[in-house]
Amino acid sequence: MTIPVKERSTDRIRPAYRFYHLAWAGLDLLYPPQCGGCSKPGARWCSECQRDSPQVGLPLCDCCGVHWAAGRLCLDCQTERPAFDAVRSWGYFEGVLRHAIHQLKYYGDLALGEALARPMINLYSGLPWKVDLVVPVPLGVARRAERGYNQASLLAWPISLSCGLAYRPKALRRWRDTPSQVGLDMLERRKNLIDAFQARPDLVDGKAVMLVDDVTTTGATMQACALALRKAGASRIYGLTLARTAYQPAQI
Repeated sequence: MTIPVKERSTDRIRPAYRFYHLAWAGLDLLYPPQCGGCSKPGARWCSECQRDSPQVGLPLCDCCGVHWAAGRLCLDCQTERPAFDAVRSWGYFEGVLRHAIHQLKYYGDLALGEALARPMINLYSGLPWKVDLVVPVPLGVARRAERGYNQASLLAWPISLSCGLAYRPKALRRWRDTPSQVGLDMLERRKNLIDAFQARPDLVDGKAVMLVDDVTTTGATMQACALALRKAGASRIYGLTLARTAYQPAQI
């Protein structure tokens, strides 16, 4: 059961985030945008796509955040509790949201990062997490060089600005390049990511860290990142993603 808390205020826009938002709004005036979900002109992420994106609703597993109504923890988390404390996602990885994430991730639509971070900011505002640092899930060197940017950073940076949290992209690195996770099951994903990440104790020791990523599927990437952060002394580890696949945990 999720602990009810008073939502963090999202009415007061912090100056740094206001400037960041206005910078993108200024670019929108110079280069009129198209919606990343439906390609309709006028907005980077339109209100119709926001409305039509299926959101992740209660009840959830307290830990991994999958839809689960048979107790506080799903069977997977009961069997082996993850290294992270909790993961939450705003929507499901399908339809217009899936298309928008692909535009951000593979087609260089960098402006979508700020627009798609907004529902994540609203989600975080209602969570009882006390966070010290925001850390984007890092890409490997080869994939970062190929893509030219990390889509998780484009989401994490505006979240940190809006919520007044320290942004530490160098706190975690992916020091071993791994094959793509696409098409792998949970066990294969976990094996693929063994010892793939390293965290810096000087930045995370004793800190509550919020990992930010675009999509979570089985939670294998969050788990691998969390193990590295735990090893470096992080006190609490949370994961916030824009979307999750409709992966279902083990059933009775």
